[in-house]
Amino acid sequence: MVLKAAVISLGSKSSKMVIKAMQKYFKVVDALNLKDIEVNITSKGPEVLHKGQPLEQYDCIYAKGSFRYAPLLRAITNVASKNSYMPLAPDTFTIGHDKILTHLRLQKHSIPMPHTYLSATSESTKKVLEKINYPIIMKFPSGTQGKGVMFADSFAAASSMLDALTALRQPFLIQEYIETGSTDIRAIVVGDKVVAAMQRTAELGEKRANIHAGGVGKPYKIDAYMQKVAVGTAKALGADICAVDMLESVKGPVVIEVNISPGLQGITEATKIDVAAKIARFLHQKTGEIVDKKKKSQSAEIMRELSSNGPKKEIITNLDVRGERILLPAVISNESKLSEKDEVIIKVEKGKIKIEKLSLK
Repeated sequence: MVLKAAVISLGSKSSKMVIKAMQKYFKVVDALNLKDIEVNITSKGPEVLHKGQPLEQYDCIYAKGSFRYAPLLRAITNVASKNSYMPLAPDTFTIGHDKILTHLRLQKHSIPMPHTYLSATSESTKKVLEKINYPIIMKFPSGTQGKGVMFADSFAAASSMLDALTALRQPFLIQEYIETGSTDIRAIVVGDKVVAAMQRTAELGEKRANIHAGGVGKPYKIDAYMQKVAVGTAKALGADICAVDMLESVKGPVVIEVNISPGLQGITEATKIDVAAKIARFLHQKTGEIVDKKKKSQSAEIMRELSSNGPKKEIITNLDVRGERILLPAVISNESKLSEKDEVIIKVEKGKIKIEKLSLK
């Protein structure tokens, strides 16, 4: 099956890794810069443009980027997913790039996570800080790679942070701190399985285990329950591809963060698993299934139309020429009632082929 794909991204190394891997499976793989994409909304309907021109038709589009582009990514996916398979649902970009919305969605789907608090004012936040146990984690709603995550080991420290955060006029989350020896687990979910997982350990004096924050990763074999939590998290957010970060608490794994545009270098190096190839293979398989389903649906629709058009029908289609053979589409074989056992008369003219079943009478 000849399939055409595009990757819309900011051109990160991880995106380039995926594009290279996809070239082994798709006939065409175009790399499109997210900054060159816009969505034109008119009275006739929305349209995705690339460098000012209508976006080409693709069977698969993998759109990804940072939280700063979440509204644009949501708009692109909302329009383009009507005709192309896209591994992330439109609202995934809004929810997945906002920690508050992410935790609310996870709670709705009963995904285990640390106790989390959100307050509207500094006064109500101080009341929360007075009654919770320390240490705690304070997070900005947006941010990736461990940025915007702060650690407070006492009420005094948390109050000082609160004063600074209030001045910035940004909402933030307060979350219970779970002691794991400054380690966490990152699992890459592709489809309905975890294709790679690593344990990350923060460098000395650092609480964030992110590779970009100096953390060190090593291969990790997750158990069935942790895989269930990771895959359940991805499905709750509407993501066929994402990274799920978890902590191993005394009560089992808890999800602390989801990254819908994960870096692949660190986990590829740590696990020696070609994660980009896993993603490319999945995208090709999923796209093929969707395209095949669409073709069957279209064929069924043609058959319904043919059955109501009388005895003589005209079908517009492409020829599938295999060497010296022409394969008839299933809809033609079904309608003509011809089989490979029948003897036929073939009349050939330039630009025309007429096939009739040989009558023995």
